[in-house]
Amino acid sequence: MGGIGAMGDVRGWRALGRCQLLGLAGFAVAGVGALVIGALLLLPIGVGFRLLPPAAAALRRLSDRYRSWAARWTGTAISPPEPLAGERADRAEQADRAERPRRRAAAVLGDEGFWRDLRWAWLEPWLGGLLVALPLALVEYGAFGALVQPFVWRHLGDGNWYAFIPVRSTPTMLAALALGLVFIAAGLRLAPRVLALHGRWSRRLLSAPRSTELARRVERLTDIRDEALDAQAAELRRIERDLHDGAQARLVALGMTLDEATRLLGADGTDGSGDTDGSGDADHIDGARLRAARALLLEVRETSARALQDLRDLVHGIQPPVLADRGLGDAVRSLALDSFLDVHVEARLPGRLPAAVESAAYFAVGELLANAAKHSGAREVRIALTHEDARLRVTVTDDGRGGADPSGGTGLHGLRRRLGTFDGTLALHSPPGGPTTVTLEIPCVSSSPKTSSSSGTA
Repeated sequence: MGGIGAMGDVRGWRALGRCQLLGLAGFAVAGVGALVIGALLLLPIGVGFRLLPPAAAALRRLSDRYRSWAARWTGTAISPPEPLAGERADRAEQADRAERPRRRAAAVLGDEGFWRDLRWAWLEPWLGGLLVALPLALVEYGAFGALVQPFVWRHLGDGNWYAFIPVRSTPTMLAALALGLVFIAAGLRLAPRVLALHGRWSRRLLSAPRSTELARRVERLTDIRDEALDAQAAELRRIERDLHDGAQARLVALGMTLDEATRLLGADGTDGSGDTDGSGDADHIDGARLRAARALLLEVRETSARALQDLRDLVHGIQPPVLADRGLGDAVRSLALDSFLDVHVEARLPGRLPAAVESAAYFAVGELLANAAKHSGAREVRIALTHEDARLRVTVTDDGRGGADPSGGTGLHGLRRRLGTFDGTLALHSPPGGPTTVTLEIPCVSSSPKTSSSSGTA
């Protein structure tokens, strides 16, 4: 428990530092936003046509940086808008180098993503800045009470107050010191939550326009349709192969063994003396033949047990019984119990989700646990399952060495492809040295009453 508490403190200080960075970056956002507004105001005299495209490009680079921070720090994926007109021309190796500034400025003005960026640039320094300033203010005020107040209170006179405490004596100074420590602890606990809230705020403002999202969704669903069909065909071939090479082969062997045992037990027992009286068949079966038949029947029992286990493994690979009976939360806890890592599961699900979504999330968590065990060198894994805004959100964090790469053969690319079938997303944050955080989001709605417990540790 002490190690987990220490990790929480590290996460709090890290989140606090990121809040500080966001607060400082807010000044850059305000400056670039003012530059864009200035270019818009200078359009009537012609100068703005040359200033607007580079100013809009600078604003887009800054908003892209915020999208990247939200994905890396909180696992909140924010879909970017389409590139600006000037960027598209640059990426096309500037085929039309004679494009006039007026045309470029007109293309920027007609870009819906540009106006969303501009709206964000004016709201972020105020609302986003005030949001991230809250934990910073608590920690800084607490540091004053805990680190400065004990040494200067005698020199500040009788009118020195710290929060609601009049600091006029040693006991009140100690009370102010304790209150300062409480403020610091509150700020550290609040910082990760504020950072997550800021990520959701940024997604609301910086996500691509709805028309762009719909066009991308149609394009992506068109692309993954063939992949889904191929995956389904491959899965059917796998099931057929497993049945043919596993249970079917064992059942054929079982039938042949039963035939051999029947032949031995059903023999007429002729011993060479000419006695063929059928009424004494059982008495004529010699001991060697009986022992051989018994051995064959034992082999039949073992073969049938192996065939049954093969069928159970096959069924478990298609749909685990605990998932069908108890729901996603308890199914993930069963995975945690099977893992040799120290796995903590927290599930806050309002009810049963669609079966296909539960199955996809279950196998994705199983893949991530296997990756953590094989590649990360982790000892502890934390899994959080939540459902909000009609989206299932699964966060898997391990304390391994980090440096995970989707192109490194760890199965993350396959996970992202399979989640794409459900219009889901996968966000990976794995800096060298760790920790690694993988966040899965799948759009879905709760379909039935709650059947599993809300939290637990395995």
